Amino acid sequence: MKRYLFFVGLIVFFSSSSSIDRFNIADKPKNVLFIVVDDLSTTLSCYGAEGVITPNVDKLSNRGVKFERAYCQASLCNPSRASIMTGRRPDNLRILSNEPHFRGIHPKIITLPEHFKANGYHTVGIGKIFHNWGQALQGDPQSWSEPETNHWATHYSDWYIKERPYQIHSDIKKGPAVQYADVPDEAYLDGRIADAAVNKLRQLKETPFFMAVGLWKPHLPYNAPKKYWDLYDRNKLPELRYPQPINGVPDLAYVDSNEARSYTDVPKQGELSLDKKLELRHGYLAAISYMDAQVGKILDELDRLDLTNKTTIVFLSDHGYHAGEHGQFGKWTNFEVGTRVPLIISSPEIKHLNNATNSIVELVDLYPTLIDLHRLPKPKEYGKLDGISLKPILKNTNHTVKSYAISQISRPLGSGENFDILGSTIRDKDHRYTIWTNRTRNEIIGEEFYDLSNDIMKVENQIINPKFSHSKQELNRKLAEILRQ
Repeated sequence: MKRYLFFVGLIVFFSSSSSIDRFNIADKPKNVLFIVVDDLSTTLSCYGAEGVITPNVDKLSNRGVKFERAYCQASLCNPSRASIMTGRRPDNLRILSNEPHFRGIHPKIITLPEHFKANGYHTVGIGKIFHNWGQALQGDPQSWSEPETNHWATHYSDWYIKERPYQIHSDIKKGPAVQYADVPDEAYLDGRIADAAVNKLRQLKETPFFMAVGLWKPHLPYNAPKKYWDLYDRNKLPELRYPQPINGVPDLAYVDSNEARSYTDVPKQGELSLDKKLELRHGYLAAISYMDAQVGKILDELDRLDLTNKTTIVFLSDHGYHAGEHGQFGKWTNFEVGTRVPLIISSPEIKHLNNATNSIVELVDLYPTLIDLHRLPKPKEYGKLDGISLKPILKNTNHTVKSYAISQISRPLGSGENFDILGSTIRDKDHRYTIWTNRTRNEIIGEEFYDLSNDIMKVENQIINPKFSHSKQELNRKLAEILRQ
């Protein structure tokens, strides 16, 4: 009898253990919805941007953890997106410009969606996920379970409604920087991307998926249906803290609105008029609200399909952006506004909602974070990743996983490693230090140091202030330690 009870006990024990294992497996997030938008700074209501209308991203922020100090690794599309999707720094990838495609240098590297695909997930890319020049027009087929929905690769006129076509190549004249036709959302590209995402969610509702959705807005041109422009009064736009370039900052730090000047209605040189600046800023805010509406459509469908409580949702921008700040319109800078990005993560594993954290994180951390959250086996290259899992912060927003964030950008915008000057910046809890180096002469040609301890957006170059000499030396040493020399 005792032997019988012993075996019954073993059966109950192992049955219980098995049940626990099955529960844990079933309880982990089933899907990933990875929403990446283009050229969005933290100009969102949930990040404290007054007068900016973004109810859907705000709602997502209430569902999860908002990272107040998240930083890109390059304020330019190709190096940033390659870094995000491979978990490697641009310096490690040797990609600091808009060309080449990362596969040209690292043909066997395993991307984030590719690793999910290898572990049983159906992976889908809709819109702009990787960059969109040259080879990248083909996307990255091995990352996905089905061909990408590359709207931009097949419809070069999709930026505008039909009567104002657009050519994507830089050697062909572009159209105007703004357009606000009275049309439905789907008349512009992001509306169609959102519709494609909604339809794909319906198809995959019973299948574990990794769906990446890349929305173009608020990237130039600032095109959005008129109803989003009508949300803002151009004479009462939110004020800019620094409407002009800052004295004492090296000229290298700025780009003179070169991206905006490539459009037909923006002067090629000279200071932009106040009216033009207001029009462009108005367009940027309208494009943000249009983007927000598309995010809302996708999240609403996730709710309708009862998938929200089974899905890790990540919302991010590929890098920051100047929309009038410092008198600039464009990216490609190492300032806080150029490198700081919105990042929100919502997951079934997060117990406390509507949380924010001031812990420093980097976009390169997303690769190991999603592997960790979904309990996937680590890829063979895991030890080569430059990021750190953010799961401890998701569990406790007071936790920290790193003390520094690093970004890099080139001057001029070259191809591959064909550029003269490299700007590298490091951000710790209280300071930002930036160094500009002539690569040919191996010579420092510019430095910046900002005290952000009391004001995260303060721009006053303290590089010659002896008060910060020790902090500068420490950040210089750490920057050299982390980056490839």
